[in-house]
Amino acid sequence: MKFDDLDKKMRVFETEHDVCVLPGIYIVARLDGRSFTRLTKEEWQFEAPFDVQFRDIMVGTLAHLMDCGFKVNYGYTQSDEISLLLDFNTDLFQRKERKLNSILAGEASAVFSLLLGSRGVFDCRVSQLPSANLVMDYFRWRHEDAHRNALNAHCYWLARKQGKSPKAAAAEFVGVSVADKNEYLFRHGTNFNDLPNWQKRGTGAYWETTIKEGFNPLTGEAAQAERRSLRVDYDLPMKDEYSYFIQQFLAQ
Repeated sequence: MKFDDLDKKMRVFETEHDVCVLPGIYIVARLDGRSFTRLTKEEWQFEAPFDVQFRDIMVGTLAHLMDCGFKVNYGYTQSDEISLLLDFNTDLFQRKERKLNSILAGEASAVFSLLLGSRGVFDCRVSQLPSANLVMDYFRWRHEDAHRNALNAHCYWLARKQGKSPKAAAAEFVGVSVADKNEYLFRHGTNFNDLPNWQKRGTGAYWETTIKEGFNPLTGEAAQAERRSLRVDYDLPMKDEYSYFIQQFLAQ
């Protein structure tokens, strides 16, 4: 059999079930670390419940994903996850899900591992969101998940530091209200509202265009040049204000 015939015969098994995101649909990719609890608590023993070095590695991974060939309008990270809002009109890889998932997971895993100095692996899944409101809801969901996780983590690790076992510390807060968890922390010297916002709200990243003053070396006249840079935002707004904040990245 000639190679071209063999290639055509076998290629169909790779591509027959390709799923492509339709035009007019927003694409949000979410990456999650695989077995990161073991990685951060056993292999590297990062500070609990939050560690600035780990945060910076995640932010570095996010920054790479936003500038490695994908047109990403907004990126967000909390804990061991990253969410990316791709440009509404992107046609990269013909919008094939398997390509988006595999390449983003590979890029994230490679860069995270280099920054950490040890192996770290991510998976990736794509959400196809048919409206701008659903995109805002998606990021609001992850944003509020960060707040919930931060409160639970601070309560859990405070109990652990008081000598309770992992099982007992986890069981202590089952069914406990948000107000009572805040009160528990406050009684032991921690005002949850005073904790760094990146712990409670996650971290955002987006592109900004600035004007730089200069001069034309040929004419000697004053000139202006646009510079595009990535802003990392550790002080994201909350609740409805955060939804309005996301709107600026939804331009079609």
